[in-house]
Amino acid sequence: MRDREAMREAFRRYYGGEPRFWVRAPGRVNLIGEHTDYNDGFVLPAAIEREMLFALSPRDDGMTLLRSLDYPHPVEFDLKMVEAAPEDPWGNYVRGVAWALQEAGVPLSGFHGVAQGDVPIGSGLSSSAALEVATALAYQAASGFEMDGVTMAKVCQRAENAFVGVNCGIMDQFVSRNAEDGSALLIDCRSLAYRAVPLPSDGVKLVIADTAKRRGLVDSEYNARRRECEAAVRLLSESLPGVTALRDVSVEQFEALADRLPEIPRKRARHVIMEDDRTLRAVERLEAGDLAAVGRLMNESHVSLRDDYAVSGPELDAMVELAWETPGVLGSRMTGAGFGGCTVSLVEDGAVERFCAEIPARYTPRTGLTPSLYVTRAAPGATVESSH
Repeated sequence: MRDREAMREAFRRYYGGEPRFWVRAPGRVNLIGEHTDYNDGFVLPAAIEREMLFALSPRDDGMTLLRSLDYPHPVEFDLKMVEAAPEDPWGNYVRGVAWALQEAGVPLSGFHGVAQGDVPIGSGLSSSAALEVATALAYQAASGFEMDGVTMAKVCQRAENAFVGVNCGIMDQFVSRNAEDGSALLIDCRSLAYRAVPLPSDGVKLVIADTAKRRGLVDSEYNARRRECEAAVRLLSESLPGVTALRDVSVEQFEALADRLPEIPRKRARHVIMEDDRTLRAVERLEAGDLAAVGRLMNESHVSLRDDYAVSGPELDAMVELAWETPGVLGSRMTGAGFGGCTVSLVEDGAVERFCAEIPARYTPRTGLTPSLYVTRAAPGATVESSH
């Protein structure tokens, strides 16, 4: 957990004095709209009450010095010479943001600081995006440049794609930077138009369950799914001129043409096209206050991810099935890239305590793993706070 006093003490010990700024950037959970982002579709994530926190002060010598209370090795580099360090994967996210900001023509000042986070690593809750957005805001605080939230999300995605080498979509950075307190964000991943969709402040909670299964297959399978979706687009565009992404294909058009596709592209396309439709319907149902319908759409999403997109796994399926069997659970699904990581469940307030007690007790004998559960509300996006 983050501890501001411990961070202050570390800052004094390493650098002397007090930090001038505090920067926080949250992790996220995606309620529905999975593997739609790189198909130009729709997603509905929310920021969570777990975050990356920096305490920092500007420097005038062009150096960046960052010590983490979670990792043993400090991050240290000169802004004139930003290069990846293979032995420091955590620090490369910081270097990547510095590189991407400068590539975008932003003049940077250095900073020194202390970092601590409580977004679980490798669980699919976007600890990397929280780190990237916190870094970008730290440079903004230290350097004084202006940058809107959408542009900052693009810069952070560029850092992860081109510097770190992870071919992610923009959802994670976007919601970490731009989320609104108490709301999910409906994001159009083609235009980057977005709007807040309020979540109920009472009656239900979001419960995230970390399966404790780390996501070993993500990179290779993620790239394979992208290729399979691109193949489906090529085949569908033969009958539907103007289609450049699966987002352009309606449910009705897909159902009329599905038999023309080989099995694998057909299944991948069916998931993405139906998932876009489910996401937009989930927003309608949320705004109408029909939480039971939102839960059913979450359940349908998991079945589609399991059967058509093939990115679930035994641990995720076990966690979701146990949730489905628990009274007071309106809906549950895997969230994130898949093959491990987390599920998200919409749970009635009166059932949360039982859920958090019973699910681990039933999951561990079934899988041999010890899960972690987090009850959360929709948190605000990233912020900067001055100490003066």
